[in-house]
Amino acid sequence: MTGLLGPAEIRDLAARLGVAPTKKLGQNFVHDPNTVRRIVAAAGLAPDDVVLEVGPGLGSLTLALLPVAAHVHAVEIDRTLAGALPETAARHAGPAAERLTVHHADALRVTAADLADPAPTTLVANLPYNVAVPVVLHLLAELPSLRHGLVMVQKEVADRLVAGPGSKVYGVPSVKLAWYTRARAAGKVPPNVFWPVPNVDSGLVAFTRREPPRPDVPRGRVFAVVDAAFAQRRKTLRAALASWAGGADRATEALTAAGVDPGARGESLTVEQFAAIAASAPAAAPAAR
Repeated sequence: MTGLLGPAEIRDLAARLGVAPTKKLGQNFVHDPNTVRRIVAAAGLAPDDVVLEVGPGLGSLTLALLPVAAHVHAVEIDRTLAGALPETAARHAGPAAERLTVHHADALRVTAADLADPAPTTLVANLPYNVAVPVVLHLLAELPSLRHGLVMVQKEVADRLVAGPGSKVYGVPSVKLAWYTRARAAGKVPPNVFWPVPNVDSGLVAFTRREPPRPDVPRGRVFAVVDAAFAQRRKTLRAALASWAGGADRATEALTAAGVDPGARGESLTVEQFAAIAASAPAAAPAAR
């Protein structure tokens, strides 16, 4: 793996393009070759994997992915960065640059049709802190071809994504990611490998897609239960789900039918239990996207 970008190359490239990292887009560019090598190694890519990278920025991680992936789809919302990435790849990745397709797009709006040729099998990305969770959940919902992934996010977010029932940080992101995947923590990344240097650590989250725990229950109904349960964390499920179910008594009926204690709280439940509640829900109960 050669031609990776170090701190000097990153700053020179940014100056040449007239760009600077912005908080609005959550941009923190990785400038340490060892870190991108570590990310690619941890992703465990097979030669036939088609990678989806969100927020490639100046191309640090992209250049590490191209030699080992069958193809890389890079989705970049910044027009200048998207326009410059093919040239950066051609200059540093040699023939492997032909495996790159750059999409100037918002990752929260891309569809399977946008990325169909070839369809992505894995997500590997240094995600913008401000949209990390919505991006991961959107892509898992939109791209059934995604089999696994490794994302770098703010450490606090990483902890939430991989938390289990009973943890203080277990919540909506934990349960919704568990609906799609089995996730685990894959390491910590220090601030000094980024430009600009963030004031927090980053964390790596690895995941492998699994079948939903209850394929017979629509995802939207399950997610509506999850949203309601965590909207008021200190309340019992009987109280927290009252509005969703159409009353506390109906909530109690649904919980009892699902084998869940109405006096329990959302942070104690597994994704399977949330799905069971949704399956027992009144027909008029609302669904989430």
